Amino acid sequence: MSTPPPPPRGASSRAPPPPRAAGPRAGTVIAFLTPFFLPFVLFYLVPVGYALWQSFRVVRRAGGQYGTSYTTFGGFDQYTQVFQNSEFWNSIGRIGLFGIVQVPVMLFVALVMALLLDTPLLKLKAFFRITAFMPYAVPGVIAAIMWSYLYSPQLSPVVDLFQRIGLHPDFLGPGAVLWSAANVSTWLWTGYNMLIMYSALQSIPQELYEAAKIDGATNWTIAWRIKVPIIAPSIVLTTVFSIIGTLQLYAEPAVLRQISSNISSTFTPNMLAYAVASGNNYQQAAAISVVIAVITFVLSFGFMRLTSKKAGL
Repeated sequence: MSTPPPPPRGASSRAPPPPRAAGPRAGTVIAFLTPFFLPFVLFYLVPVGYALWQSFRVVRRAGGQYGTSYTTFGGFDQYTQVFQNSEFWNSIGRIGLFGIVQVPVMLFVALVMALLLDTPLLKLKAFFRITAFMPYAVPGVIAAIMWSYLYSPQLSPVVDLFQRIGLHPDFLGPGAVLWSAANVSTWLWTGYNMLIMYSALQSIPQELYEAAKIDGATNWTIAWRIKVPIIAPSIVLTTVFSIIGTLQLYAEPAVLRQISSNISSTFTPNMLAYAVASGNNYQQAAAISVVIAVITFVLSFGFMRLTSKKAGL
């Protein structure tokens, strides 16, 4: 019986190890992802899918006035009613005006605060940072209740102070109540947006500032010509968050509605959806919610595309 030829010089005589099974590794990945995906599917995808399904159904009645009602597929009937609803378009216009004014003001104040916190001339930075961020820790409903106390003509020390000097502001009047709600939102979210911008400023190398100062740049020039362009992505991010939050506005006007007759139950799109759902018209409320979600997606995604093109990304 002939013996096999010896292996070539330099080659290993040992057989290559068998391929490692992928089962345990895949199982580990699934085990780590399950705590995220399970709640995501149950509490996000399933409700969204259910709302979308409900928005295509309508309520029919059989047997006359005293017959039974049932739900069936209605196509785009609910969406047709939404687009023909004047209260829906009024709420969209009102919230659009709210966002056009409130969002730029809030983000500008947040940017100025972040730049001030980043300057070496400011003392007690930790104190001012915590103070600016503290309103974000207050729940929106509690903040609206606090500000409603300051807006109320019968209770507010601020209104009383204005009246003592001959001014009679009406923070809950028909022309001011929208901006009173905007003031509450600005007070709540400015510190949150400021912290995002400030975190981006902290990632800028200090050597860049030193080189700019050697070239004769002032603190103002460094702030607006170096810092702001570098943290532009964080400004875009906070703007997208603000657009989404604006279309979700509910708590502030809903609380102020308790003390002001100038806020109706359809003041914002979310309030309209809630009012329709309270009347047991869940299919119509689902259609309103889907339209709000689509508008939110179009505005936020469109803003991101627009800013990406301008930045050359």
